[in-house]
Amino acid sequence: MLAELLAAWIGRQRWFGGKGRPIDELLIDSDVELTPGLRHLIVAIWQEGSRDRYQVLLGERTELPDRLTHALIATIDDTYLYDAVHDPDRTAWLLDGMAHDETRSGLRMRHVPGAEIDTSQRSLVLGAEQSNTSLVYGDAYICKLFRRLIPGINPELEIITALAARNAPHIAQPYGWIETDLDGTDTTLAIMQEFLATANDGWDLALTSVRDLYGSMSEVTAAEAGGDFAAESERLGVATARVHHELAAAFPTEVVEIHEIKRMAESFRRRLGRAVAEVPELRRHVTTVEEAYHQVEVLTGEVPVQRVHGDYHLGQVMRTPTDWVVLDFEGEPGQPLAERRALSSPLRDVAGMLRSFDYAARHLLAGHPEAAELEPRAQEWADRNRAAFLDGYVEGGGVINRGDAALLRAFELSKAVYEVVYEARNRPTWLPIPLAAFRPR
Repeated sequence: MLAELLAAWIGRQRWFGGKGRPIDELLIDSDVELTPGLRHLIVAIWQEGSRDRYQVLLGERTELPDRLTHALIATIDDTYLYDAVHDPDRTAWLLDGMAHDETRSGLRMRHVPGAEIDTSQRSLVLGAEQSNTSLVYGDAYICKLFRRLIPGINPELEIITALAARNAPHIAQPYGWIETDLDGTDTTLAIMQEFLATANDGWDLALTSVRDLYGSMSEVTAAEAGGDFAAESERLGVATARVHHELAAAFPTEVVEIHEIKRMAESFRRRLGRAVAEVPELRRHVTTVEEAYHQVEVLTGEVPVQRVHGDYHLGQVMRTPTDWVVLDFEGEPGQPLAERRALSSPLRDVAGMLRSFDYAARHLLAGHPEAAELEPRAQEWADRNRAAFLDGYVEGGGVINRGDAALLRAFELSKAVYEVVYEARNRPTWLPIPLAAFRPR
């Protein structure tokens, strides 16, 4: 009975990855009582022959306060079952469990050696995330619960603990994590880090700058507008280079030989072919993209590779009162864990941030009645902040020589090809944003 009720509820949750397909079966793989009134479930969901697993914190109460009615799952025998992530009376146990290295039936809660956790903090669910659930404890900690479970150690836990051990700057300090065995593999269920209570989201700051430019007089340049962002873009470039340096010091590095670079270019070309078949508007830019890929194929030197962020954009960085902090090192959601942990060129991250500047510049133009008139200003803002970011990256120790520039351009256009397909499928009015990437620079 519980399985059927959970199946009906879980299909409506925004973090559920199987929307649009019927749930054929839900099985409860694990059911651990953490404390009276709080159970930790791992459920297996079968859809069209494939299986995904999710974790649920199941609360139980004989009376349900009004503040928790939105989290109700079902009622069984006069007991209210609800999503307990919304109940600070129950989630306090997670904080206490990590602080004291509790273990319950294979569920292991751990704290980072030397970290002190204040167990008096109460939790609040952040409402912005789609694929995970984050609990903020007071103004001290943020605990990310991975709803969809993938066997293995999450790359973010691996990276932030390694960088914290090196006293690396530009990261949010880790405090603890929760893990279990899944398919015989240590698997990360949650990560708790420092909560940056006074920080501002990089994407929001960039959009504020763009709004200031669009709202100023037409003859005012991006450099003259009140919200000029270039100095922050340069600082972000410096921080990015330093994070790459720390990653290279904390994890193994390698070099990729030319034949592997050519294989990568060929994979870019295959993606381009599929994209053109789906989005005809891309066809007129094929020559530009092909030439960029060819420039990579004629490189003659080796390319260094290392651990990277893997999903780098303005929404993954926060500006504190003192500097930039990089978040969410788990890589591209939905990609296999091995791929997210694989070594890559740090220019992949640089390309991701450059694309993010273009998105910030043009995001407000989607559906705007004066989009054509504002487009030159968008291009100016993007060019200015891209250049500032690259200057900062070099200043911080990042390397972009002639061969690197060709590789960077290929990474950026490959990302834009992916974005074209995504926008065509999901937000057609945004399609001009990635299409602008193929103009000559």
